[in-house]
Amino acid sequence: MTDDAGQTRLKIRVRAVPENNKANRAVEALVARQLKIAKSLVSVTTGATMRNKVLRIDHDPQDLSEQLEMLLGETRG
Repeated sequence: MTDDAGQTRLKIRVRAVPENNKANRAVEALVARQLKIAKSLVSVTTGATMRNKVLRIDHDPQDLSEQLEMLLGETRG
């Protein structure tokens, strides 16, 4: 999805409750699973207590870019 500022964002929904970081851990796990990388490579860096979050993904940038493009293509098509 593209926000009002023109930035592309992923919209992610998890069922975990926002208590004791459970929802953040669920977001990290979901992103890792979709990108087929280890959960330890994904972490919430900004927005731990907010709806909008910034994730750090420690992975090869080229491979990550290709995988994100594939995921975005699947959600658009």
